[in-house]
Amino acid sequence: MKKSLYELGEMPPTGHVPEKMYASVIRPDRYGPPEEAFRTEVIDVPPVGRGQVLVYMMAAGVNYNNVWAALGTPVDVIAARQRNGAAEEFHIGGSEGSGIVWAVGDGVKQVRVGDEVILSGCQWDESAADIRAGGDPMMSSTQAVWGYEENFGAFAQFTLVDEYQCHPKPQRLSWAEAAAFLLTGATAYRQLLGWQPNTVRPGDPILIWGGAGGLGSMAIQIVRTFGGRPVAVVSSAARADYCKQLGAEGVLDRSEFTHWGRLPDISDVHASAVWLQETRRFGAAFWEALGEKRAPKIVLEHTGQDSIPTSMYLCDTGGMVVICGGTTGYHADIDLRYLWMRQKRLQGSHFANFQQCRAITELVAKNYIDPCLSYVGEFSEIGRTHQMMRDNAHQPGNMAVLINATSSEA
Repeated sequence: MKKSLYELGEMPPTGHVPEKMYASVIRPDRYGPPEEAFRTEVIDVPPVGRGQVLVYMMAAGVNYNNVWAALGTPVDVIAARQRNGAAEEFHIGGSEGSGIVWAVGDGVKQVRVGDEVILSGCQWDESAADIRAGGDPMMSSTQAVWGYEENFGAFAQFTLVDEYQCHPKPQRLSWAEAAAFLLTGATAYRQLLGWQPNTVRPGDPILIWGGAGGLGSMAIQIVRTFGGRPVAVVSSAARADYCKQLGAEGVLDRSEFTHWGRLPDISDVHASAVWLQETRRFGAAFWEALGEKRAPKIVLEHTGQDSIPTSMYLCDTGGMVVICGGTTGYHADIDLRYLWMRQKRLQGSHFANFQQCRAITELVAKNYIDPCLSYVGEFSEIGRTHQMMRDNAHQPGNMAVLINATSSEA
């Protein structure tokens, strides 16, 4: 008998879309620590529109953007959507995941009911003028992060996505492994290979901040796959060992240095001299880790405020610092003399387009890249896993939570 609500893991009859579903929900009155902000609720299954796909979720990846969603800062995502006309007074996060195509809207041609898919984390209007003119969708004025800026993300029994967000699930992966690599993997792929002419080439030294995190784990492997020489920055000996196992040629422990943060005022001669001395010591440690005196051709950044001054100084002449976040703060300083005189590039980078998502998926499917899944939580642990991420208490690599998949399928 068909029901209006099914328990987690209980699959409805094929073709039947229930009225209700379980979801892990954030509401404004719960903004705060993630372990308190997320609560399981029963809500309506969203209707499927033209070009849209309803997916029966098996597992979802855990990423830092929904730490911010839980906190309600730096952006109150619910209030932001309501200012643009949205009616929902709640947020369902999750910007990547794996599942089964359950229903499709008019015009959907690339996926069919029953397909096993993984989901990418950005949406855009394919009819937008800037996209129709040939622009990269990630540069479109309509681009937004699904499961963060846009609602009805992966932390629910069913989720609603646009057709182009669906990519074939690598068959060699479990549901949990498939759910947790696309956001970090595609982001790193675009950073390292999307900004011509500053792309990874054989023999290139590459400096990777946060090498043991989800992004860093993917970046180390991508650099190795394309012939580069990755050197990772970490915060402990255990994380150093992890990076070396992934293929890092060398590792730097940032806890051994003291110059992090914003640049001292140039008029403060003593403070500037101390900063430069420590930065050069960091540079010498990079040479030692690499095994020769060469500067990094690319510096993969996401930490921001604490590290950008060092990254810009250390980057090779004509090289690039490419950044996709600011986990230590958004106010970062650079000495412009090094930028223009040595013709360096500071490049912002945000997730990835369809081609880049498909490329990293193929690399994972062919076993060139490991998903680096380190933790799998239950649906009830969605808040806890985000709290672990906020407290930097999680293991190296990527994390996932089970939605409808069971532990035996993870």
